[in-house]
Amino acid sequence: MFHLRTCAAKLRPLTASQTVKTFSQNRPAAARTFQQIRCYSAPVAAEPFLSGTSSNYVEEMYCAWLENPKSVHKMAYCQHIGVEFMFINDLEQCQWIRQKFETPGIMQFTNEEKRTLLARLVRSTRFEEFLQRKWSSEKRFGLEGCEVLIPALKTIIDKSSENGVDYVIMGMPHRGRLNVLANVIRKELEQIFCQFDSKLEAADEGSGDVKYHLGMYHRRINRVTDRNITLSLVANPSHLEAADPVVMGKTKAEQFYCGDTEGKKVMSILLHGDAAFAGQGIVYETFHLSDLPSYTTHGTVHVVVNNQIGFTTDPRMARSSPYPTDVARVVNAPIFHVNSDDPEAVMYVCKVAAEWRSTFHKDVVVDLVCYRRNGHNEMDEPMFTQPLMYKQIRKQKPVLQKYAELLVSQGVVNQPEYEEEISKYDKICEEAFARSKDEKILHIKHWLDSPWPGFFTLDGQPRSMSCPSTGLTEDILTHIGNVASSVPVENFTIHGGLSRILKTRGEMVKNRTVDWALAEYMAFGSLLKEGIHIRLSGQDVERGTFSHRHHVLHDQNVDKRTCIPMNHLWPNQAPYTVCNSSLSEYGVLGFELGFAMASPNALVLWEAQFGDFHNTAQCIIDQFICPGQAKWVRQNGIVLLLPHGMEGMGPEHSSARPERFLQMCNDDPDVLPDLKEANFDINQLYDCNWVVVNCSTPGNFFHVLRRQILLPFRKPLIIFTPKSLLRHPEARSSFDEMLPGTHFQRVIPEDGPAAQNPENVKRLLFCTGKVYYDLTRERKARDMVGQVAITRIEQLSPFPFDLLLKEVQKYPNAELAWCQEEHKNQGYYDYVKPRLRTTISRAKPVWYAGRDPAAAPATGNKKTHLTELQRLLDTAFDLDVFKNFS
Repeated sequence: MFHLRTCAAKLRPLTASQTVKTFSQNRPAAARTFQQIRCYSAPVAAEPFLSGTSSNYVEEMYCAWLENPKSVHKMAYCQHIGVEFMFINDLEQCQWIRQKFETPGIMQFTNEEKRTLLARLVRSTRFEEFLQRKWSSEKRFGLEGCEVLIPALKTIIDKSSENGVDYVIMGMPHRGRLNVLANVIRKELEQIFCQFDSKLEAADEGSGDVKYHLGMYHRRINRVTDRNITLSLVANPSHLEAADPVVMGKTKAEQFYCGDTEGKKVMSILLHGDAAFAGQGIVYETFHLSDLPSYTTHGTVHVVVNNQIGFTTDPRMARSSPYPTDVARVVNAPIFHVNSDDPEAVMYVCKVAAEWRSTFHKDVVVDLVCYRRNGHNEMDEPMFTQPLMYKQIRKQKPVLQKYAELLVSQGVVNQPEYEEEISKYDKICEEAFARSKDEKILHIKHWLDSPWPGFFTLDGQPRSMSCPSTGLTEDILTHIGNVASSVPVENFTIHGGLSRILKTRGEMVKNRTVDWALAEYMAFGSLLKEGIHIRLSGQDVERGTFSHRHHVLHDQNVDKRTCIPMNHLWPNQAPYTVCNSSLSEYGVLGFELGFAMASPNALVLWEAQFGDFHNTAQCIIDQFICPGQAKWVRQNGIVLLLPHGMEGMGPEHSSARPERFLQMCNDDPDVLPDLKEANFDINQLYDCNWVVVNCSTPGNFFHVLRRQILLPFRKPLIIFTPKSLLRHPEARSSFDEMLPGTHFQRVIPEDGPAAQNPENVKRLLFCTGKVYYDLTRERKARDMVGQVAITRIEQLSPFPFDLLLKEVQKYPNAELAWCQEEHKNQGYYDYVKPRLRTTISRAKPVWYAGRDPAAAPATGNKKTHLTELQRLLDTAFDLDVFKNFS
């Protein structure tokens, strides 16, 4: 079924003398054949091979190998198991694996174990057959051809439970998900069956998702070990491997919160398809998180359901490597290939995989070499594209029938016992089917993979619909500021440039002001005092891309000696985790999303090195973050920090693409909500799918971070963070803006001379973010502070209809214009314009002042950039520019 067995089978009929003759005729080719077998199988001659071996020795070993067909090594490595491990650069680990496969008689099973295996195969097989009988025209992405997956997973869980694991988090694509939910997680069968009912009403909450995407969380007794075990299957869209880093992040979080620093209590199992495992880059990204200090989950068991075909694509067109599992070699993970028609070999390999993970706390891969009896789904015709393969599959006897016949021939069970096992499970299915008819509504919340006990009321509602003030006392602000401007460890030498930065921070604290970095510091530090764990992750976040953060100080004289002042703020504070990530966005953002799933009482932030870098993580944003609550009723409070701003630095690193996030917001631009509703702003937040902000002041940035935790529910928060404003002398906030009673300002209204005489204002400019500072500078230079009012929209979504209506009504004689530095077909204009028009009942036009449409986010020429900026400002302050369009 794979190359190792093919080599052995071709050469087996030769006698020793024939073999020697063959060698003499073609010594190099024969030696290479043996070396190839040796590479994958590792017989006893490991040491001579590692130290350099003569060709005579190769010939002698090969002859001995063929002359004794019952040799331990031939039985171990040329039957139904192939082992790849000689690339592992640890002798202890290699010897451990050899012992597991070369010890005589080690693969023996008791009759009780064989009967358990048969019973599990019965459940796996009959479940699929039951669905086929009842719903022959429905897609279910069944397991036919790899029914052995269910007993394989149960074996991994049993062995892991025996070794002390009490929480297993799983991720998988859609093939076999219903079977795993039913027979591994133990989801009620009637809950699964009712989803096939076309008359089933949709749930009130969200859009829901198809049955083979949903997740589950369940705590039960493991019958084999008699220990409690919690099983969680993470919901996953059709982006097959996208859940991999999400599972890793959730696993890391669960380990973190229960103090499991070695992964002995919480572990993950990832299931893969062969084509996706080789073809999707997220697999490689996830593997490379496996041993990083702030990302390791201390070993994952990967199970590949190797159908030997993708949708309709053959392996020769789907990958360039011999095996789909070759990607795992990059992290020294052993790979066990096993013929899935040999259930006992599968069980043994799964036991070894679980023991490996328990012993070495490193990744391991089990490659279940199987087939797919039906097409890609049950409606598909595979003979179109793989006619010869499927002629063979049609003749293939199902694994349950094969194994039952074997056990009957061995006297382990008799035919009546086997048939009774089948009828018993069929009866369970029929009874569940009858009960499923009573289900009228599919409640998605029954399929929650990450419950947050105690956070919501019993019926899943927020405990209140209000948010307390996000301000702090002056003492707390001063204390955090003093720590942020010091080195709280003795005999610690910092860089001279950093000394100046800390001194500047100290002076700001004395002057009762904060810049962007200090505002972030105060938000984080105050939440740590309140017991909120904070995790900030991303590329170079410890220092900050723009050298502004400096949350990790490095001793200039002692290698690897660091200090995190944030962890020295309070006696009993929550821990602060700040960690530079690998150079990955897709994998790391998925990981942080998974981490944020585990608990609502943590602030989890991912910062892109530049805002546009999020585009390589678009799958996580599109499939998990944006619609996650609608599809899976799963709230998530993850924060995305996306540096954004046109600084004349070219098309890359300029735009975080705000238009994409705003386009995916779920509000209606043509409907004005009830502005008199109590707690209007909080209800808006509760109804939205995510929150999008672009703060223009450090103080507002401080408030929005604290609000993220103080809200009685969780929503993803997208923040477009600045670059030049990090050091802009005007981008400062006073302590007065952060004291008790203060809140996040969704809109910052004009507060200058224009606001004193609103009837004289000729133009009201709306804007967001950095461009405000360009506008105020130009307005002052033109001496138009009384004629033009500038209002900042800090929270773009949910749209602040109520506050903007007040602003428009305040300036009755002003024409309205939206001003942005982004190009017209980008940025915020297409989102803001229809909502502003709805706010004012379309009484006035909303004009545009900004750059013309363009394909690229920004020009790469500094002079062109400045010319475009001046044109933008000219349009904004020319009071006659729109008269010809009226």
